[in-house]
Amino acid sequence: MKLEFIVLPVADAGRAKDFYKSLGWREDADIGEGEGRTVQMTPPRSDCSVMLSRVLTSAAPGSVQGLYLVVDDIEAARAELVGRGLDISEIFHQAAGGLPLPNGEGRAPGLAPDRASYFSFASFKDPDGNGWYLQEVTTRFPGRLW
Repeated sequence: MKLEFIVLPVADAGRAKDFYKSLGWREDADIGEGEGRTVQMTPPRSDCSVMLSRVLTSAAPGSVQGLYLVVDDIEAARAELVGRGLDISEIFHQAAGGLPLPNGEGRAPGLAPDRASYFSFASFKDPDGNGWYLQEVTTRFPGRLW
């Protein structure tokens, strides 16, 4: 099995398309009109796409949180997104280790100690409020492929 796409609830697929294109995402499809419009976008180097839609899910626009975009150099990736005009957090890690908590609790500024793979993050939201993390992964856990 292979994860091909996820559906992201948005209020306006055209506005969402413009936002994700501004981040350098590829447009794969633009189907329908008005409230029924659905746009498929793919992040750079990703095999999984995102369907931006109001009608393919009953979830409220902006209700999806904790989406991860894995990068091999979080400083370079964040700088690129800032250069594209994105309002993105500073780089952070969890003071006690682990993944970010949804309420932001326990965040410490800067890269993870020893720049440990999997534990440095930056976060942003799309125009509807759907929440994304950049996560730096430089070395995969055993048994995982890149």
